[in-house]
Amino acid sequence: MKKIVELPEVLEVKDIQGFLGIGRSQAYKLVKSDSFHVVKVGKRILIPKKSFLCWFEGNLPA
Repeated sequence: MKKIVELPEVLEVKDIQGFLGIGRSQAYKLVKSDSFHVVKVGKRILIPKKSFLCWFEGNLPA
């Protein structure tokens, strides 16, 4: 598992997978769940670190 400080500013699905210690299919389900902001660039799925960490820490926007 990766530590928060080791995560890049823009995450990919593999980063979330490694950080949470979950499988690939679980990571894709989470990314597609609209729990946090996701940006699609072509086939790439990018997640702002700040958005993901807000979700992870339970600091959801009002």
